[in-house]
Amino acid sequence: MSSSKASPVQSVERAIQILELLREDPAVSMSEISRRLEVHRSTVLRVLATLEAYDLVEQSGRGSYRLGFGLLRLASAVRNQIDFAKDAQSSCDHLADRLNETVNAAILDEGFAVTITQAQGDQMVGVTKQYVGQRGPLHATSTGKILLAHAGDDQFDRLVDRGMESFTGMTITDPDVLRTELEAVRRRGWASAVAEWERGINALAVPVRDADGGVVAALSVTAPSFRLPESHFAELAEILTAEASALEERLGYFGD
Repeated sequence: MSSSKASPVQSVERAIQILELLREDPAVSMSEISRRLEVHRSTVLRVLATLEAYDLVEQSGRGSYRLGFGLLRLASAVRNQIDFAKDAQSSCDHLADRLNETVNAAILDEGFAVTITQAQGDQMVGVTKQYVGQRGPLHATSTGKILLAHAGDDQFDRLVDRGMESFTGMTITDPDVLRTELEAVRRRGWASAVAEWERGINALAVPVRDADGGVVAALSVTAPSFRLPESHFAELAEILTAEASALEERLGYFGD
């Protein structure tokens, strides 16, 4: 497959050019846009009409156009994502200092648990692997199980259709077993992975909810199994849940 950049869709490219032009010049007429972009007036009119329908541009009077308030909604969404990553990093740093282990925050993206932030403890023997940006399997990681448990049946069905790869002898590959596991995750409020993705490594995760109460991320701790045995899961889940609650408050969620 070629590594060259894909050819742009012309109508989308025109729309972007118009938005960039209006960013530089707050009020421009349709005729002026046509002249500067060297595009026929009828084409500019169609693109402007579409952008206007989505509030991305608006008429400012006397035939001029300017950027619309719809762009603020898009910018706000981007800003919220950036702010969340910053807040999640703060939570990871705090937990890593307290637990002296590796702590991650992950989100659901295209059928995988994608780590967006990470902090590490300073144990001589620990999990030093950099997970940020890595896609983890939903069925074999603690963060993946949290996200999958709250994602709905469609996400579960897509995972089953794609096939559940076995990474170790502990990986769950039976859909019925996984379904039962996810029911337990929802009931107790945390998920675990016992050497299911990597041999000798255990992990524990809890959900993070946004202002609407939906699960938007998972907060986890990962460590060698001898320092994170199953007998410690319930105790650590309480610590993770307390930190997740503090993060949720910053997102505007204050519980039921």
